[in-house]
Amino acid sequence: MLRRSLAILPFAAPGLLPRAVGAQSAPFPSRPVRIVVPFAAGGTADVLARLVGERLSAKWGQQVIIDNRPGAGGNIGAEQVARAPGDGYTLLLGTIGIHAASSIYSKLPYNPDTDLAPVTVLAEMPNAIIVHPSVPARTLRELIELARQRPGGLTFGSAGSGSSTHMAGELFMQVAGVRMVHAPYRGSAAALNDLVAGSIQVMFENVPTVPPLAQAGNVRVLAVTSAEPVSALPDAPPATQAGLPDYVATAWMTLAAPSIVPVPLLQRLNTDTVAVLNEPAIQQRLTQLGALKRGLSVEESRRFFAEETQKWTRVIQTADIRVN
Repeated sequence: MLRRSLAILPFAAPGLLPRAVGAQSAPFPSRPVRIVVPFAAGGTADVLARLVGERLSAKWGQQVIIDNRPGAGGNIGAEQVARAPGDGYTLLLGTIGIHAASSIYSKLPYNPDTDLAPVTVLAEMPNAIIVHPSVPARTLRELIELARQRPGGLTFGSAGSGSSTHMAGELFMQVAGVRMVHAPYRGSAAALNDLVAGSIQVMFENVPTVPPLAQAGNVRVLAVTSAEPVSALPDAPPATQAGLPDYVATAWMTLAAPSIVPVPLLQRLNTDTVAVLNEPAIQQRLTQLGALKRGLSVEESRRFFAEETQKWTRVIQTADIRVN
């Protein structure tokens, strides 16, 4: 286990500072900042981390390094951040799987509820229900009927157990009353590769990575999982209008820090990140990706985590999902 230490900041509360450290230090950030993306490069989390990281780097005048650490549904990278020093130089691109669906695991070597603190909720986005072109379903209703005719005959891939793409699939099966086989991957990019190759048949993928694949004819988009249409996929109807009126499943991405980061520094990280999200160019890019900018405060993010945890815990319990 890494030894934790708190960097002295000019605005940090004295009671939060270790006595062994001297009284002088450079203002934050005085060296590169690392954002750990707990999934492989190429997925939505990676795309968003690089977008935000580039603008934070320009704002801070320091390099922001994107560090992909995939594995265990995002928990390998998340644990590294949870165990990192509380100096603000190691941050996490978090997801539903880390912050709201951790009950899927019978045991974890860290506690995401107490070892990680939200900086902000960056963005929320629907998923796209996509299939390999060989699947004989051209609408969502046809996919549901096909899955009913072939219980367990279709396989849906995800970014990992407990990820938003997994949870969207589980909720879909519960609402539609169908059964498919779940295939977890080490990130969406690997799952998409197998979907394009035809090794799996279905995915509930975050919208930002889907348009290029759809335009190339590599996948067929049947619907989006929001209540409203998505500009990035204008021909895809919302699932609520395409056969599942009670099915809404949005994904969301966060910026998080070790919970031992002092409150003033956490607030500084929030202020700077929200300022970046409010830049017109960033908002335009998020819209192009099919994502909705959030930029919540620290306290709003905590409440959001609690509400989403309740929602997805119910899905996990209903499906009796457990990962050892």
